[in-house]
Amino acid sequence: MSAVSGEIVTHKLRRAVPLLAAADSARPIFWRDGEPIDSEQFLVDVERARQVLPAKVPILNLCEGRYEFVVAFAAVMANGQHNLLPPSRAPQAIDEILAAHPQSVAVAGRDAPDLPAGSIRLPACGPGSAAAMPMIRLDQCVAVGHTSGSTGRPSAHRKLWGQLLASNARNMAALRPYLGDSFQVVATVPPQHMYGLEMSLLLPLAGAVSVASEMPLYAADVAAAIAAVPAPRALVSTPLHLRMLLDAGIPVPPLAAIVSATAPLAAELAQRAEKQTGARVIEVFGSTETCVFASRVPTHDLDWRLYDDVEVHARPDGTRVVAPWLPADVLLADLIEQTDPRHFRLRGRSADLLEIAGKRASLADLSRRLLAIPGVEDGVVFQPDDQGGNPARRLAALVVAPQIGEREILARLRRQIDPVFLPRPLRRVAQLPRNGVGKLPREALLGLLERERR
Repeated sequence: MSAVSGEIVTHKLRRAVPLLAAADSARPIFWRDGEPIDSEQFLVDVERARQVLPAKVPILNLCEGRYEFVVAFAAVMANGQHNLLPPSRAPQAIDEILAAHPQSVAVAGRDAPDLPAGSIRLPACGPGSAAAMPMIRLDQCVAVGHTSGSTGRPSAHRKLWGQLLASNARNMAALRPYLGDSFQVVATVPPQHMYGLEMSLLLPLAGAVSVASEMPLYAADVAAAIAAVPAPRALVSTPLHLRMLLDAGIPVPPLAAIVSATAPLAAELAQRAEKQTGARVIEVFGSTETCVFASRVPTHDLDWRLYDDVEVHARPDGTRVVAPWLPADVLLADLIEQTDPRHFRLRGRSADLLEIAGKRASLADLSRRLLAIPGVEDGVVFQPDDQGGNPARRLAALVVAPQIGEREILARLRRQIDPVFLPRPLRRVAQLPRNGVGKLPREALLGLLERERR
């Protein structure tokens, strides 16, 4: 382990810190339907949730509303327990987590349907007696996050409160030049995923930021949520959600910044976003394993800039990440080229690179070419599992294209790529099985392809 990683070891992690770093009782911490929820009311709701949680067991946090999720998350922390965060709300994903943690109990909002047996529903939020500020130990495991499964089965990763706070301090340093110390966030991404957790849970708990409780997706809803909170405003989103917003042609209320992650953001899309909204677009880079550790302004920067005290080391099989909040170095599948000690360029993922018949290509580039075909609304190129039935290692593609046929799509692809990389089969579908942050879990893709084959 590099000396840079020493902060997490030498830091006084045994001490406790207040749940809310900015303890102004009148400070809005969340906005719901355009109305502020101050920190005093938040602490009342957290205390009420603490009373219904069973003690000394992991809590599977299935709350879908952002405010309810943060209330439950904070109540679990205040009880000295940790949150289990599912990679998706798919019943199979939830069943797998419950099976891996047989003592765990699920908690959800009052109106959530189809909950696992023995689940607990949060009590209604509302006025109550003043509640004391919970103190959270920095060495407490507060969450176990799961990767999305886009390159295989989801894997679990423990998060200490001190680690999350150290990472959040660097996120704030990256956002501060464009937003200042106090601003409002509207997020299209769910808080269960690490990107959503960092940008819509850690920011309000660890600083003077407030967050809209809504999780809008459609353009009109996104614009309405932005209009319902005061300036300065930041939109936390993904390339997929951002494209949907811009294509709708709906006027967007003034934004100071747009934050994007989960997939590469094309420079053309970033330029459109800045032109249509007047906001500065900031792209952040990280993973469930590491949290965010680099950022860039894609309309100006080709290279990513590392956060303070973070190191990356390029390897043939990926990238080794060293950060002060990580107890050990992490190897990511992302392939990079270091342009200097503080900057790097992303070259793809080790699982993304192909070699067929002596020729090389990238799945990401093939998918980008597919998406660039007029009439293709969504699509992906991937390599199915080779279980003896795919000796040529043929690629497959799933495409959302209501107005264009499969033959025409293949004909247009044939003009752009080598024939050995033409996806066969290529199937049109009504929609792709994207999760809440727009990623495509591999098992869901394979399942959809199999159903289409049948």
